[in-house]
Amino acid sequence: MARIAGVNIPQDKIVHIALTYIHGIGDHNSKLICEKLNIPLNKRVNNLSEDEVLKIREYIDQNYKVEGDLRREVSMNIKRLVDLASYRGSRHKKKLPVRGQRTHCNARTRKGKAIAIAGKKLTPMKK
Repeated sequence: MARIAGVNIPQDKIVHIALTYIHGIGDHNSKLICEKLNIPLNKRVNNLSEDEVLKIREYIDQNYKVEGDLRREVSMNIKRLVDLASYRGSRHKKKLPVRGQRTHCNARTRKGKAIAIAGKKLTPMKK
């Protein structure tokens, strides 16, 4: 079982795909890590030697902010915006889209499930 940055990496996956299971490392960075450490992209995690796993672990620890540290930094950035009472902070506080998206007909992911308005009845259209 390969454990990198506090995450159990799946054994049967290709290395650059398995590295994306770590929060803060996406597809692009995982390919860069494999290139830098001379690990073939088609190699599977269960075929890695202990030395290669150790090299990956050390490289990620030195060069990337991942998992808990990254989550903490993001939450502190959001908290700072809310404390400053900036426009973006107020949008975070109200759980609305922050980056200028429209909310009249979209934004269901951010706003949550639609709530029916009590007492509103639809009248049939007259011809």
